[in-house]
Amino acid sequence: MAPQTKSSTPAGNGATATTRASTDAKKDSEKGQKKEEPLPIGPQSGLSFIPTQFIHEQRVRQMLLNVGCNETQEDQLRIKGVQLIDNVRQSLQLPVKTFDTAATYYHKFRIRFPSEEYNYEDVALATLFVACKVEDTIKKSKEILCAAHNLRHHETKTPDDKHFEGPSKFTIGLERHILETIGFDFRVQYPQKYLIKQVRRMFPRDSADPSEAQRFLHVAYDMSIDLYKTFAPIKQSTETLVMAVLEVTALFLDTAQDKLKAVKSRRSRTERGCVLETMLDLMDLYTQFPKSTKVGVQFDIKKAMDIKIGLNKLVADDDHKRHFGWCERCPKDAPEPPPTPGSATSPATNSSLPGGNSVKRTAKSNERTLRFVFNSELAHQERDLVSAYFKEEYEEYEMEIDEPIRDSPTEPRGPRSSGHSHRNNHHNDSHGWGPYPRSRPGHHGDRHKGRKGGGYY
Repeated sequence: MAPQTKSSTPAGNGATATTRASTDAKKDSEKGQKKEEPLPIGPQSGLSFIPTQFIHEQRVRQMLLNVGCNETQEDQLRIKGVQLIDNVRQSLQLPVKTFDTAATYYHKFRIRFPSEEYNYEDVALATLFVACKVEDTIKKSKEILCAAHNLRHHETKTPDDKHFEGPSKFTIGLERHILETIGFDFRVQYPQKYLIKQVRRMFPRDSADPSEAQRFLHVAYDMSIDLYKTFAPIKQSTETLVMAVLEVTALFLDTAQDKLKAVKSRRSRTERGCVLETMLDLMDLYTQFPKSTKVGVQFDIKKAMDIKIGLNKLVADDDHKRHFGWCERCPKDAPEPPPTPGSATSPATNSSLPGGNSVKRTAKSNERTLRFVFNSELAHQERDLVSAYFKEEYEEYEMEIDEPIRDSPTEPRGPRSSGHSHRNNHHNDSHGWGPYPRSRPGHHGDRHKGRKGGGYY
């Protein structure tokens, strides 16, 4: 028989070991429960705004139709605004890239808001103020306003003048509204830089006639400035703009056609229809508003008309459309709400009106956060992922409920007889009419006010 061995353990140590084991098991169970619990649903990601760098002509017209712009008046205000930006830019000696940025923001802002809500001069100067910050050619708002004032009134005021206190506040207030309108998308084209490179390829330094190259570059450079008086910079790419300027310049000067073919023979990243559309946009500008352009005043209007007729014939022969990517099936006159990033309304005040020193905006219809996203694929993925958590599902149930039927009143409801006295019927004056009890005349709770002797007066 095997001997039995007894082991003794102190009571305190055994209790401590048991307590630790149970604590560890409890912690492990809590960790397992935390891992199994679903993640809490947070707030919605907000309203996503995806800015687009280029807009088709059809979309531009639709947006102008939505804000109720008059086409003729809008063309004049567009040209005046860009001309004001160019004049102030030259007065402050700012580079041409600042002009390109300001003119682009000016177009994007005005196609989203009607002319009645903003003075075009205020918008032009505010976009130039924003462009100075974007292009790191910083100028104060008072300096820009002072330069515009001196050009308009032929004065020599300084930016420290008290006259610019009110307009400066409005310009600073309008700055954020412009940033929201462009969607914080600061991508802008600079066709002048690429234009100079192309002209140098056409006219090398060892060319026979350097004056021809200078004349060609001078006209082409001025035309690149006039190009921003149209909507072409927000519709076409840089290469498209430069090729259109080179071809129109060659048609105006009747020269460099062979050298232009050498440039066109290179591998191009643009469509021929886009180039023709931009050329016709320029010719529309030179035939309708020649005195408001730099190149239009240098040539005869008949010359511009002949070039435009030739381009229209070229478009018809090559089976191109006047506007590239035009959809015939899309509705033309159906207005739709403009996709404004901030609120659907804009301030109805400007600095030219009394008291118009601040930007006023109404409350938003949706108070969710506005976010600006630049990658459309990631925005769509995020939208699909978030929508699963905020999808509202309903289930219909049919329930049968027994409701007791109330007993009908013993006496019919109806007006009292005219022969009965109110005093004699106070004990039975309800007649089934609830829930207001009727009291005797003269009682403080009688709801028939203004009685005298039992009658009305």
